[in-house]
Amino acid sequence: MRQVKKPTTVILYVVLIILAFLFLAPILIVLMNSFKSKLYISSSPFTFPTSETYSGRENYLEGVKKIGFFSAFGYSLFITVVSVIFIALLTSMLAWYLTRVKDKFTKYTYLLLVFSMIVPFQMVMYTMSKMANMLHLDNPIGIIVLYIGFGCGMSTFMFSGFIKSIPIALEEAAMIDGAGPVTIFFQVVFPMLKPTAITISILNAMWIWNDYLLPYLTIGQDYKTIPVAIQYLRGGYGSVDMGAMMAMLVLAMVPIIAFYFAAQKYIIKGVVAGAVKG
Repeated sequence: MRQVKKPTTVILYVVLIILAFLFLAPILIVLMNSFKSKLYISSSPFTFPTSETYSGRENYLEGVKKIGFFSAFGYSLFITVVSVIFIALLTSMLAWYLTRVKDKFTKYTYLLLVFSMIVPFQMVMYTMSKMANMLHLDNPIGIIVLYIGFGCGMSTFMFSGFIKSIPIALEEAAMIDGAGPVTIFFQVVFPMLKPTAITISILNAMWIWNDYLLPYLTIGQDYKTIPVAIQYLRGGYGSVDMGAMMAMLVLAMVPIIAFYFAAQKYIIKGVVAGAVKG
């Protein structure tokens, strides 16, 4: 016999569908406007391209040429990949040390890292950009150091929560077998951190790839990342090449969306695992 859904379940589905549409609508609007001639985007932004308004690949070719897309893509890819790798590796090691070593230093260090999560970037951006200039961190290599610093709070917090759920007897058994701290971490602890490490990598990759303010303040003029390069399409005196901008926004979204869908199943798994103890 066919099961009848409860009214509350139907209402929940309707609400979720509406919310999904609201979240996806801006992406759809950007996508369809990327194929319109820039003369029609402002006058009819919410309509699908027609034979009259369709511009084909023109916006994409023009945008790639204007902003130097492949150069910006290279800088964004390099900064994102290297930053994510170092954040995942260094913060997992730090979280293991802070969790296993119980003293005042580790306690206050952990509290300091947790506190850094609630400090808005806008509070420190001017002093940070000045310090980055003084320390010669205003380059693609130096900005990685800044991203590691900004990303270590949340990442260490998530890793610590998961490490607390790992039985210390596993590490003691490896120690009895003659393994040192490095061997214990990389052969015993880190393999068990895979779900949390992937979750942290996804979250940090989405943040770093889409970040505009930090690259703009530190390296924006000399080494443009994709978000910084796209904003230069505004032109001067209010002139904006909306067609090229929409096309570049689509190209900027594609890599991170593909990465997210490839690893999305690990997000909930890692977050839940990291919340077992806290």
